Amino acid sequence: MKHSLILRIGPATFRIGSAWRGPIDQLARLYARYPAVTDEIADFTVRLQPTSPVRRWIRPSIFITGDHGLADAAPMSLSHGLLAAEMGMNLQMALGWRRHLLLHASSVEKDGRALVMTGESGSGKSTLAALLGERGWRLMGDEFALLDLDTGAILPFPRLVSLKNRAIDVMAGEVGEGRMGPLLAATAKGDIRHMVPRADAVARMDEGAVPRLLLFPRFGHDADERPVGSAEIFMRLTQASTNYVALGQPGFAALTRFVGNVPARAIDFPSGEAAVAMVERLWEQMA
Repeated sequence: MKHSLILRIGPATFRIGSAWRGPIDQLARLYARYPAVTDEIADFTVRLQPTSPVRRWIRPSIFITGDHGLADAAPMSLSHGLLAAEMGMNLQMALGWRRHLLLHASSVEKDGRALVMTGESGSGKSTLAALLGERGWRLMGDEFALLDLDTGAILPFPRLVSLKNRAIDVMAGEVGEGRMGPLLAATAKGDIRHMVPRADAVARMDEGAVPRLLLFPRFGHDADERPVGSAEIFMRLTQASTNYVALGQPGFAALTRFVGNVPARAIDFPSGEAAVAMVERLWEQMA
């Protein structure tokens, strides 16, 4: 690829190549505080290439590929090149990572203990993790929580936080424009804007934490809290993992230990502020 960049995020290193300079320049700006990597061998390669030679110049259209790819993936507009690069990194992790059990979840840390939040798209887990990351917690990750197969620790993967629709204004008001990426309007999931984690999240991205609480958040409902049974937890987490089946027995053992040791709650909340208050109250009860 004509333009490229190497990024290290937690334990994973990515080489992102692009036929266009724009997406690489955007990545370089938003990941500027991350560790500098030059000649390190990357775990994964991501390529942003035109769908045909002419589509590099006329109505530019990106096809995401790399070490792992989906042949039937829909192409993306060059105006969404940053999102394509982020999706490409997600794809490599989801299809190729085997060192840890991957949970599609957000995670934050306080006092050496981790709060893990998982749910469907739109459940509010990313916004809640981002808010907590500005309120005395350390953001560990937005897209994936990495569960160590031997120790049971949650390891950080602090990528850019992907904010959607109403969450964009909430967090832009919280952190200011300097930590916000460009507005990517009218994507398949609506408007998207990426947020750079706080400096401490990046500086401590090699530092794991013991999981202490699992939450299943749900935005847009009256405040409520309820326990979740272990059978339901196990089922929902296997569905939330992209590599559980591929890991086999080690993945089963790690997830069984996690479900047995980590209490879980489902919470409904009408706003981010209400969710933060509920989390802080639950956290004190777990102390």
